[in-house]
Amino acid sequence: MKIYYRCLLLSNPNKILTTERKEFIISKQLFRSATSIGANIREAQNAESTADFIHKLSISLKESGETEYWLELLVETNYISQKEFISLHHGIVEIIKLLTTIIKKSKEKNTQ
Repeated sequence: MKIYYRCLLLSNPNKILTTERKEFIISKQLFRSATSIGANIREAQNAESTADFIHKLSISLKESGETEYWLELLVETNYISQKEFISLHHGIVEIIKLLTTIIKKSKEKNTQ
């Protein structure tokens, strides 16, 4: 559930970016990648095998990296403040760490 709420927070800037700051392209990409993280985790929960589980979480990890990229672009183009970036970036880094740990442990368990 921790990752779910982090993803939810990462999708929130879309509202402010589109209505107040009139930024539509990067915010849409951020929304897509951030919501994809949770969607793939949900798919992993219903995986048909350990390999499928690892694969779905690996997709979530890739989407997390993409989300981090869009956040970096938003701060570099001054659509979000450094303070907003730090808060959001902390969340995505936490997601990346959690997913990396789960994938690593699942791979180790799968080879035993």
